[in-house]
Amino acid sequence: MGHNPYTKPHIAVIAFVLTAVLAVLLGGCTREQLPGGANAADETAKPIGIMIPLHQNQAPPAEMMTAVERAAQAKLEVDWIPNDNYKDKLINALQTNSLKQVTYVNQTDYGIVKNALRSDMFWEIGPYLEFYPNLKKLNKEILKETAVQEKLYGLYTERPLSRQGVILRKDWLDRLKLKEPTTVDELYEVLRQFTYNDPNGNGAQDTIGLADRGDLTYGAFKTLSSYFGTPNNWGVRDGKLVPDFMTAEYVDTMNYMKKLVSEGSMNKDFAVTSKQIQRYMLISGKAGGFIGSMEDAPRLLRELQKFEPNAQLTLINRIRGPKGEGVWANPGFGGLFLFSKKAIANEQELRRILAFFDRSMDQNVSKLLNFGIEGKHYKTVDGQIVVTAEMDQLYDSEVLPLTSFVIAGMSNPNLMKSKQEREDPLAVKADQLTKDNESILIRDQTLSLTSTTNEVIGGELAEVITNATYNYILGKIDLAQFRNEIATWEKRGGASIIREYNEAYQAGRNK
Repeated sequence: MGHNPYTKPHIAVIAFVLTAVLAVLLGGCTREQLPGGANAADETAKPIGIMIPLHQNQAPPAEMMTAVERAAQAKLEVDWIPNDNYKDKLINALQTNSLKQVTYVNQTDYGIVKNALRSDMFWEIGPYLEFYPNLKKLNKEILKETAVQEKLYGLYTERPLSRQGVILRKDWLDRLKLKEPTTVDELYEVLRQFTYNDPNGNGAQDTIGLADRGDLTYGAFKTLSSYFGTPNNWGVRDGKLVPDFMTAEYVDTMNYMKKLVSEGSMNKDFAVTSKQIQRYMLISGKAGGFIGSMEDAPRLLRELQKFEPNAQLTLINRIRGPKGEGVWANPGFGGLFLFSKKAIANEQELRRILAFFDRSMDQNVSKLLNFGIEGKHYKTVDGQIVVTAEMDQLYDSEVLPLTSFVIAGMSNPNLMKSKQEREDPLAVKADQLTKDNESILIRDQTLSLTSTTNEVIGGELAEVITNATYNYILGKIDLAQFRNEIATWEKRGGASIIREYNEAYQAGRNK
């Protein structure tokens, strides 16, 4: 077992703190001097290299990056990598040990770096956190979710447990006299009618029900599978842990999507479709449905109304399946910033970089990262942030990419409250339904468990199941062949993963 990072700081850290205390006694020291080991004026002397995913079409403009650097007293060299390519870039950087000083890792890719964490490629930062006024306030439960062998290596980005739901063209529902679906069968019928019953009224069959992309997690598949009662990655059946793809509910979900594809109610090329193309299918009027993050709906509607000013969207979070209502839950973190030992030469340099992230949680910097520049991207009313509809479009292009830098987020006590949603009814509804999702969550039963085999080769093995799932939905293989692929997964190491998770699960139950 590793040491507890909250109670046993590294000897070097103790020495550092004693030195800092001595400095205070001898003549005082500023906030920047204590945790960072350098004066604030020195923070811009040496740039901090960061690799981070870009979820939008463009990186933030230079004006915004300069504003962030000034507010946070740091110089940043940022590699913005399109999220569709990010995993490949991350793997390449790991294999060649060419990591930036700071590397962001999506939660879904965390498993592929855990072996590198054990191999001492990254700094353990847990012992340092208590010496920073903001970092020491990070949520302890979320930190524990990120721990590897009880050691902390990353600063997390926070997220709601489930923002997943169904986004539909409300004007199409109204034109076809359809009610909002409440069951998987009703959802199927809506998507069918959006395809075949001329929902846009132009007399041509030029629409489809659902636009989807090549992502079995954040695309439609995983959310649909939770409507069918599929476990979230792993579930307990007959007292034992089983992977989701070995359950009947997973097969039911594949059959549901296979029917949508074969009947033309969703794009047949979904497996190779990017999120940008998926979004364009909705905003250009080609598709009437989108299953994913409900937070996307307000931006989708603004772009859609550029094509069709009278278009409307609606949101649904509860779709009842054979086992009732449920939706899969994320861990409390969306990703982590990790700190390379090769690129960060010593503890003083690490402390300097951690000091930047600590300052990023200050009110002035967190406000800039979350909301942009006052007067341009938001205004302040009664001590709260207000973003008008006109400001919102500029926010999307100039500020939204910066939110990838936001650590903590919801639990940062310095972050000002926003009234943005009160000016946008669709954002209000997205927020309400995200909160409602918390009462029907399906949680991953292995989140706090360890399988060494899964961490070493789990990502590679997952491709076997991912490809088999796509091929089954596309009609390229039948159920017997899909099960043959499961057998291949087991032979290559999957059986060990099942055994290790079950050993850890039983050990936890017997404590």
